[in-house]
Amino acid sequence: MKAVIQRVSQSSVKVDGEIVGEISAGLCLLIGIDEEDTKTDAEWLTQKIINLRIFGDEEGRLNKSVLDISGEILCISQFTLIADYKKGNRPSFIKAAKPELAIPLFEFFKAELAKSNLKIESGIFGADMKVAISNDGPVTIVMDSKTKM
Repeated sequence: MKAVIQRVSQSSVKVDGEIVGEISAGLCLLIGIDEEDTKTDAEWLTQKIINLRIFGDEEGRLNKSVLDISGEILCISQFTLIADYKKGNRPSFIKAAKPELAIPLFEFFKAELAKSNLKIESGIFGADMKVAISNDGPVTIVMDSKTKM
């Protein structure tokens, strides 16, 4: 699983002009699931994300996690993170998980995040979404569960 993690002051997602997910300060997560990903990848990624210290402490140092600040999380499924762009100029998404694998794994990932008791919002899997991100800092981290060792 791949994640683009952005520290945000606010973020929202619209489908057909209607807001379907919205948060204030916290994290906006863009999540890509490839055909080889499992629940183990989702569990590892969840723990790394909720404990990632990218929020400022009293001295302005990045020492606090989204848990520490009681932040909120917006999750957006984004198969384009699994793009293979090595050959030619049109990316291939052949390694992106098909919906029958990706949807349950994305739902599992959100359920794992929800165990933190933080507010968790999301877009609609497979929908044409308009995502508004007010990146705070900016702070953006890219994680891949395949590099967890």
